[in-house]
Amino acid sequence: MEIIYKDIHDFTRDELERLFLSVEWSSGHFPDKLVAAMKNFGTVFSAWDGDKLIGMVCAMDDGIMNAYVHYLLVDPAYHGNTVGRTLVDMVKKKYADYLRIAVIAYDDELTFYENCGFVRSTDASPMFITSLWT
Repeated sequence: MEIIYKDIHDFTRDELERLFLSVEWSSGHFPDKLVAAMKNFGTVFSAWDGDKLIGMVCAMDDGIMNAYVHYLLVDPAYHGNTVGRTLVDMVKKKYADYLRIAVIAYDDELTFYENCGFVRSTDASPMFITSLWT
């Protein structure tokens, strides 16, 4: 297994649907919207095992100070192979001169993000208006 990383924004609906549903994210039920969303993100780094999309990170930024990691997902069959860590490192490198890189982490992933250098906020909480169930 040789994992390669790409900086691309074009994915098929099937690639995105498979990856998002592999981690049980409801976004995977909207693959056409995901295809459009990937084209609109400022930053998309993806991980591939051959022609199989196995992970991705997507970020938005204001161009100078703040970046927000919106998606980070890795096919569960590839957990433990540093794919997620590598994708985060790519984002950290791209935004090294920014003053803040933010992420909203699910509770089960807090330790992962802390190991990547993120620090929990003591004075802020994420808030949402959403129709997604995950």
